[in-house]
Amino acid sequence: MVIKSPQDFGAGILFILFGAIGLWVGSDLNFGTARNMGPGYFPMIICGLIMLIGLIVAAKSLAVEGPAIERIQFRPIVFILLAIAAFGLFIEDIGAIIASILLIMFAAYARKDVNLIETVVFAVVTAAFVVIIFVYALGQPMPVWWGR
Repeated sequence: MVIKSPQDFGAGILFILFGAIGLWVGSDLNFGTARNMGPGYFPMIICGLIMLIGLIVAAKSLAVEGPAIERIQFRPIVFILLAIAAFGLFIEDIGAIIASILLIMFAAYARKDVNLIETVVFAVVTAAFVVIIFVYALGQPMPVWWGR
């Protein structure tokens, strides 16, 4: 058995593991039937489908050439996680507009070559989208601006 696509093989294994963990975690939920679904019906079906996709992707890795697994890039992971954490911490105090702009500005530095003008424009447009959709259209209880 020769693995021709290590990325696909690794992804397939991860899908199988995540599906198996989901099945294990939800094993104490009642499955029910298609007519009378229990609380575990949908999660078990989804986890089974995730495992099936993993098997297909892993099998494909044995037949089709693909790229090798790349080295883990820690810079994007750190910047994205910190940006999301900062958004969650600051949204109540500084509002959705400023928190969204800060989220985009900080997350942009996950890349090495950041275009500041492009990032500012994207941040302002995204902040407007967040406020229009989440605050006004969906009525989410979050402050729009600092102190409100």
